[in-house]
Amino acid sequence: MLKSYQWASRVSVPLATLLGVRSTVESLEGNKVKVVVEVEEAEFEKELDAAFTRLASQVNLPGFRPGRAPRKVLEARIGQGYARDEAFREALPNYYTKAVIEHDVDVIAPPEIDITAGQEAGPVTFDAVVEVRPSVTVSDYDSLEIEVPAIEVSDEDVTEAVDRMRGRFGELTTVDRAAINGDSVVIDIAATHAEAEIPGMTTEGYTYEVGSGATGIDAIDENLLGASAGDELSFDAPHPEEDEEAPINFEVKVNEVQENVLPEPTDEWVSENSEFATLEDLEEDYRDKMERSRISQAITARRNGIANKVAELVGEDDCPEAMVNNEVEGRVQDMALRLQAQGMTIEQFMQFSGQGPDEFMETIKVQAGSAARMDLALRSIAEQENLVVADSDIDEEIAKAAEQYERPVEELREQFVEAGQLSVLRADLLKAKTIDWLTERVRLVDEDGRHVPSDALELPEEELEEDEE
Repeated sequence: MLKSYQWASRVSVPLATLLGVRSTVESLEGNKVKVVVEVEEAEFEKELDAAFTRLASQVNLPGFRPGRAPRKVLEARIGQGYARDEAFREALPNYYTKAVIEHDVDVIAPPEIDITAGQEAGPVTFDAVVEVRPSVTVSDYDSLEIEVPAIEVSDEDVTEAVDRMRGRFGELTTVDRAAINGDSVVIDIAATHAEAEIPGMTTEGYTYEVGSGATGIDAIDENLLGASAGDELSFDAPHPEEDEEAPINFEVKVNEVQENVLPEPTDEWVSENSEFATLEDLEEDYRDKMERSRISQAITARRNGIANKVAELVGEDDCPEAMVNNEVEGRVQDMALRLQAQGMTIEQFMQFSGQGPDEFMETIKVQAGSAARMDLALRSIAEQENLVVADSDIDEEIAKAAEQYERPVEELREQFVEAGQLSVLRADLLKAKTIDWLTERVRLVDEDGRHVPSDALELPEEELEEDEE
């Protein structure tokens, strides 16, 4: 029995164009099919000739230059059985792949191959038993409820945005009072761990914003809040590294408390420090940008929410492990390519993100499982709702791809046909159409459970196109 795990990429032309080759497909139990391929002797003889040609370049025979030994000489030297095995290894994957394409078999795992005739001579027949994508039936998909962020922008939101801008133009002024969040304090700070000074956290005359959390140590902000000039503080804080049991000791002297005095938000100040003439114009611009941002966030949340909810309609037991494994492999390869474009490797990414190999792969597997279940659910919904992809949709998509890659349309279409990718393209378009169908029907609510009208999630057409890309 021969097996291969890379056959899906070895594709040329359909079997229908090969004389002397026939194939049939038979359904089996356990979500599998058997592809039976019959190859006439004359056709397989071509594969034997090719095998002997390849072997000739690998065998050194006295009196012949490499690759020039006649077939009969090679047969006498190495035997036909060796060359026949070489022909099986090279040709059977191609025959199998062409049969899969011809019969549009939706395989999700490598095949198990059994040569049933022609092992030693004559015509060749082999069976390929392979797992295919299952068909599931989902329900309750027409009553999905998706939570999205609220999109309304309040006057308080706009005021906060203006205040943040004012904060960039503020002036620090010394005040005679206890520090509050947002104040700056000028401090001398000394930090020790296990009685050893920590150089990076020991300094004098350091200006620190109270409540900013800039150090990552909560105890600093907690102790500075309410402190006044002249106060001397001593406190301990847990070490940020979990394996360190001894705390860090801080000795802090507060020299000054400073308030950030903001400029008045007048029309004159706005015109001097922005592209707008009046405060009202500035506020309106902030409101517009915040609304667009929240709508974009809500659109993304709706899309992700639909994906997650749809995936939940399919149980883990209904999703074959082979589908998940294929998705895992695809995601890892895609990530590797994207990281490579950024000058990184997956190993460097794991180190940067603090993940070990097991944790990294577990995260990928969870995402892959959800994507595989979503695939099955979308196909089920499309079938139940009689959603279809027209040939014109295929033509349009290929035309877009041809324009993007600057290729002739017919040349690209022929490549899709030869690679057996038209079915994949049709499936992808059908799933996209199904998501659009769901998008029009899901019920949207905000964090407080209030209904959000679907038409509230509308952006100008050019922004929607950017979002889709």
